[in-house]
Formats: sequence, structure tokens, C-alpha cells
Amino acid sequence: MKALFIQHDHVSPVGPVGERLEMHGFEIETFEVVTEANYRNPNITVDFPDVNDYDLLIPLGAPWGAWDDACIGNWLSPELAWIASAVKSGKPVLGICFGGQLLARALGGSVAKGPKPELGWTYVFSDQPDLVGNGPWFQFHYDRWTLPPGAREIARTPAASQAFVYNKALALQFHPELNLGTLEQWMVWDGREEVTQDGQDPDVMLAQTRSEDPAARLRTFELVDSYLSKVAGLI
Repeated sequence: MKALFIQHDHVSPVGPVGERLEMHGFEIETFEVVTEANYRNPNITVDFPDVNDYDLLIPLGAPWGAWDDACIGNWLSPELAWIASAVKSGKPVLGICFGGQLLARALGGSVAKGPKPELGWTYVFSDQPDLVGNGPWFQFHYDRWTLPPGAREIARTPAASQAFVYNKALALQFHPELNLGTLEQWMVWDGREEVTQDGQDPDVMLAQTRSEDPAARLRTFELVDSYLSKVAGLI
């Protein structure tokens, strides 16, 4: 089986999500949408791969808004259509943060800025903890979705919806793929400033992530296992 990770920027490693898929025998491929050279000017034209070449699609996070057609519309609109077609054809899709927001918008919901960001380790309230555990999970988002028609929400925080299921798709607002190495990269690319502006200490957040890494990796393994068996039907 083949899994395709859509990396919307150059600092979105597959982390423990990719690690667990490899343990299940998946061949991992990645597709980078915006390269480092285009990071400050991301409104480029992109041709997305053929979904029929893969058994599982995983669109990852991004520093841009899934609502921001003016900033990234040249590839955002095609990706929304690409995801909608994949989900409606029965293709399993695991959308993470921006990727989850793409699922919401592609399937008829909406995405907009939330009243406040969620940055850092956060517990979620899950109706189905055997699929999406309560965490803590790492958050780094400013936007939130409204559910598409026919979706079943299964987790939330007081600030935002955190997970929904639609056909063989699972949308997540948090970052199960994050580990310390990923956060260190984000801190280099604007993350340190954003965390500071939110009134938090980025060095404490890094130290907390270093401490949380082993347990978070196992939580992610459990989430991937449950998604593959309970939603995607791939194991």
C-alpha cells in the first residue's frame, strides 16, 4: 500500500504518523507544495498527483489559512477540488490541521479565523476516545472550521472543533505528527515570534515538547491504528 503526504511547506515532516504507517507496511511518498524558495511568496501554480496512485492521502499543516484565496488561491482551489473528489470517491484521507480544514471546506463546510489561537499542548474532549484520544495533543492554529453537511464531529475544545469523520476521511485540528524536531524547525520559521506574541515562552514550550515526545509518539501510533481499522478500512 502507498500513502501520500501533502507537505504544504518545507517544514512539515511526516513524524510519527509516517513512522507508524511504515510499521504497517505502507510505502511513503511526499509531495511538497510550496518550497523554501517560495515560502514568502506562496501563491504558485501546482499540479497535484493522481489520487488513484495511492491508497491513503494525508494533507498536512501549513502556515497559511485554508480560507485565504488571495494568498494561496492558485493552488488552494485546485487542492480543495482534488480532496473533494478523493473523499467522494471513497479514498481514505487523514487531514491534519490545515489538512483537516481543507477537508471541511472541500466537503461543504467553511473555515475562518477563530476568536483566539490555540498554541501548545492541549487536552481535547472526545466522544470516541478509542479513535481520537483526549491527548494532550499539540496545537498550532489560528483558524477553525464549521462542519460540512453529513460530517460527524467526534472531538472538540472550548475554542474549536477538533475532529470529524466523513466517509473514509478523518479531519484533525491538532498535530499528531509533531515531535521536538518539527517544533524546532517551526521556531526557526516564525514560530518563536508567534508563540511570544501569544504571551507564551517558546523555550518552555520546547522543553515541554521534549518531555512529552515519548508519550505523544505512542498516542499517535494508537490514533493511526484506530483510523486505519475503524475509518479507512485499510487494516
